[in-house]
Amino acid sequence: MLKISEVLRVKGNTLYTATPDQTVAQAIETMSVHDIGSLVIMDQGQLAGMLTFREIIRHLSDNNNQAGNTTIRKIMDDAPVSVSPNTNANEVQRLMLEHHARYVPVMDGPTLLGVISFYDMARAILEAQKFENTMLKAYIRDWPSGTPEEE
Repeated sequence: MLKISEVLRVKGNTLYTATPDQTVAQAIETMSVHDIGSLVIMDQGQLAGMLTFREIIRHLSDNNNQAGNTTIRKIMDDAPVSVSPNTNANEVQRLMLEHHARYVPVMDGPTLLGVISFYDMARAILEAQKFENTMLKAYIRDWPSGTPEEE
């Protein structure tokens, strides 16, 4: 079964975080410069929330398309679903769908290891299926002769 630690290993471990007291305008700039759809919000080394383009778009829509001086704390998801490196891919898919979460922090206890996106999950599952298909094809090609199936 595919584990989240394997997905993170393939993805790499570049992390983008912000603090709750930074402004939404700063978050927009960071997300734009790095071409990312989310920021993990950390407060004194602890996971405090998630900020995604969904919260930013809602904020802009409610404020005449102006970020203003609003802090991340006021618009972030302060109770994001998170997973551990040992969580299996099927469980992460279920959680993402159930919570409408496109981005999920991966935590090892209090330590942030990374973020898994819906895209990362789709890519990892596709790669796992390709590998499985290759193995099955190799197994079928090397099927031992004289087995009951051939009689």
